[in-house]
Amino acid sequence: MTNTMQQLTFIKPGNLEWHEVAFPKLEHATDAIVRPIAVARCDLDLYIATGIVPFPGPFAFGHEMVGEVVDAGEEAGVVPGQRVVVPFQISCGACKSCKRGHTASCESVPPYSAFGLGGGRVEYGGALSNAIRVPYADFMLVPLPQGVDPVAAASAADNIPDGWRAVAPQLAEYPGGSVLIVGGLAQSVGIYAAGAAVALGAAPVLYLDDNEGNRNRAIAMGATAEPLGLDRGRAPKKQFDIVVEAAGTADALAFAIRSCVPNGVVTSVAMHLGATTPVPLSQAYYKGLRFQTSRASARTWLPDVLHCIACGKLHPEHVTHNVLTFADAADAMTDTGPKLVFVPD
Repeated sequence: MTNTMQQLTFIKPGNLEWHEVAFPKLEHATDAIVRPIAVARCDLDLYIATGIVPFPGPFAFGHEMVGEVVDAGEEAGVVPGQRVVVPFQISCGACKSCKRGHTASCESVPPYSAFGLGGGRVEYGGALSNAIRVPYADFMLVPLPQGVDPVAAASAADNIPDGWRAVAPQLAEYPGGSVLIVGGLAQSVGIYAAGAAVALGAAPVLYLDDNEGNRNRAIAMGATAEPLGLDRGRAPKKQFDIVVEAAGTADALAFAIRSCVPNGVVTSVAMHLGATTPVPLSQAYYKGLRFQTSRASARTWLPDVLHCIACGKLHPEHVTHNVLTFADAADAMTDTGPKLVFVPD
């Protein structure tokens, strides 16, 4: 095993460079070393790369990955050669938050600990590299089901569970309920939510987005789709049991709340980037809505997501707009499509 490797490093918006860094080593019995074999670009990666979401560099880049175990500690729970999905957030599985399913808020590591999202935080390495060290591998790593394409499942590390959590627990409360997705900023997350809703038996599932390509991808996932058209004065035509706001604008959030039935659920999966965002709370109050917004606890939902993919009901490959090599990553990161996947050269 070599002592150094290549790692894609975010320097500043529009500038990513390949750097030679030390090859990771096992530090604890529960660690594993994983070689990424399929790395997806998260929705957030695009906005970091273009400067829409400011992150100070430099830091290792990339955090949605399927990989192959190349080394493992004696208590890691995996063996070399095994293919695994690596959830992007670092989580121990043993603290109070993790046991409650809030793996995005693990108490054993500093807040917001994740692969490929340094920005002044603890550096855990990035997926666009030859290898990463996975702590708490006995909990974090989830085997890739037999027959599932790593390229199709690469985004299961983050964006697919993000879309899943916006509809799956809600549909458990409202079986067969109606679902509306207001698409936009969190573009792949919204499309994955549409596909998950269809896979879980929701009806109807309507996806709204002014991006025609993303509407077509939602249709491929089994949803119906229409332009959002808020700039043309669109008002809600009907109300839905479950509403997902993935647009990231105040107007879209207000539209989502107006589009929800009394006692329904609205989940915002988009980052609202302003210091404050107007919310029509009086309407939500009188309707008795439940409003949720948070980062997704990807590890919690990952087994259900992979099971649904393996069963052939969820098709994340319809969201992927291009598959490129690692060598293309630095130049391609600002491509505006919803989902890039990179494979080793």
